[in-house]
Parts: sequence; C-alpha cells; structure tokens
Amino acid sequence: MTQHSSDLSRRRLLFGGAAVGAGVLLAGCTSNEKSPTDAQTKAAAPGGNAEPGKRVIIGFSAPAADHGWTAAITNNAKAQAGAFSDVEFKTVEAGADAAAQRAALSTLISQKPDVIVLLPHDGKELNAFGLEAMKAGIPVVNLDRAFPDAKAYRLQIKGDNYGMGVAAATYMIEQFKAKGLSNPVIGEIAGMDELELTQERSKGFADTLGQAGFKVKNRRAARFTADSGQQEASGLFQAEPKLDAVWNHDDDQGIGVLAAVNQTNRKEFFMIGGAGSKKAMQDIQADNTVLKATVTYSPSMASSAISLARLIAQGRGMSDLVELQVPKEIILASETITKDNAAEYLKLGF
Repeated sequence: MTQHSSDLSRRRLLFGGAAVGAGVLLAGCTSNEKSPTDAQTKAAAPGGNAEPGKRVIIGFSAPAADHGWTAAITNNAKAQAGAFSDVEFKTVEAGADAAAQRAALSTLISQKPDVIVLLPHDGKELNAFGLEAMKAGIPVVNLDRAFPDAKAYRLQIKGDNYGMGVAAATYMIEQFKAKGLSNPVIGEIAGMDELELTQERSKGFADTLGQAGFKVKNRRAARFTADSGQQEASGLFQAEPKLDAVWNHDDDQGIGVLAAVNQTNRKEFFMIGGAGSKKAMQDIQADNTVLKATVTYSPSMASSAISLARLIAQGRGMSDLVELQVPKEIILASETITKDNAAEYLKLGF
C-alpha cells in the first residue's frame, strides 16, 4: 500500500458525518478517565449526513470501565453522541455479567429507544437479547463480541481479531528472517480464552506462523489485566529458559508482562503487543523495552457505532456509498505500529 492510500485508509471518515475511518486506531490504556481525542471522536464539517435530522434516542450498554480499552469504548460513545444535536444518549448499566446486562437491556427495550448500541459481556449469551430487541422493532448495533445469529443485529462492528494474529505473526516472521532464525522459540500470552475474539486472534497467529514453518512453543491465557499478564508471563519465563519472541494480545495486559520482564531480567527476546495503547506506543517509540511493535484493535468503533446507529434510526445511508442503507457488518483493519511509525499514530492515543 502506498503512503498516500495508507493515509486515506486511516483518516477517511466512515461517512459525511462524524466518526473515524475503518483503518483508524486505537485501544487499551491505563487511564479510564481520559477523554477521547479529536482523532477518535469528532463531528465532520456541515453538510451531508452531518446535517441534523429526526431526533433519535440511542440506548447504550457496555461492561464497567475496568480496562483501558473498555473505558475508551464508553468514553468514545458518549463523546460521539454529544457531537450530534439530534441524538439523546441513554446509558444503562451492564452489571457484573451477561445475565445482568441482559436484564438491564430488556428494561431498556420497554422504554422504546430508536436504536440500541452495545458491547456485550459475551456475544453468544446476549444473542437472545438481540433477537428480542430486533423482534420489538428496535435496531441493534453490536460491538466487538459477535452475535452468532445474524437476525440478532442490524449492524455489527468489530475489529479484525484474526487479522491481529496475522499482523503479529507477519512482523515476527520478518524479524526471524532478518536475524537468520530457523527454529525460534515463540511464546504467546493470550487474553480470555472463553471469548471467541481470543480464539480468532490465536488462530490468525498460528495459521500465519505455520505457513512460514514456525509454531508457538508455549501459550498462556491471561485475563486482559496487568495482574494476570504479570502472572502468566512469570509462568512462561519459568517454563522457557530461552525465548526469541512473544506475542501478548493486549497492551493493558502487557503492562504486567513488562513488569515480569523487569522482575526476571528476561530481555533476550522481542515482544509484540496488541490493541495499540498510548503507553505501548510510547514504549515502542522510546525503544527501551522488549516491546518493539503492537497491532491495533480500535475502540474508535464505538464512535462509528453511534454515528451509524443515528443514521439507521433516521432511515439514512452512508453518503459515500451508493447503497441507500448502512451496511450489515463492518470489520476494522489491524495495523502494525513500530518505532518507524509510532510518532504518526501517537496522536490517536488516549
């Protein structure tokens, strides 16, 4: 891809209104309070889909912001809704688990919002809610954790989980070739194994490594938290006296992985992160840790979800498309951040 086309893919608006482009970044951070940047959430210039239309009520639900990426989802959604004068944003608590979230969302259905946007605790467990809402005539925009039934949503937006694994493995393979390594020892610290998104990431990683004749020697599953990342990394380091490379699925989790690196003084390998937090990009840019790259998974999808939910509720399509309706599914691209391009991406951090 040329630099010009790459820039366009990162910066192009999803439509002539607010939101960010399908290639735009970003993900986990250590602060749950920081506001989104203009690069993540903003209103477009007047005209087209940005023009006020019928007033709509958008219901929203996401798990508690106990993780930087999840916090960014909620912050981006709120900020994007606030960019439109014709949107009323109504949040309902997601509770501690899928059952609690479904109960809260069922109550929301009775209030009859024009559209519902949600990041489910678990897509499979919330599938029944999606079917319930759609049957009640309320379009559902689902984020990140996929509903298995296409009838359960009007629009599904998610990151390219399989593509994250492909991107991480591709960078890793390039480094192995440059170093002349034919039998590298590869570690993987995944996220929550019960989630389909984790399984997809690992599959993309394993498939791409396998095509080059490599495979993962030791895989651990953490919980998308710094504490679990540190615990699983410590176990990995104890089990493998020598490593050449490690892919950690999540940059918040990676804070703990790097803590374990410092504790054990294990610096013979290089690491690739996942999601693209500002902290991770700063570390990559400084080039003073084992972290040399991260592959993106964008919480800006929440901004896009609100913007597109508004259009769906107003019966409008995306002005850059010929089709009269918003598409059924959008998958965001996963991009690779290295020292060479970290400065360019850093402004998209939070």
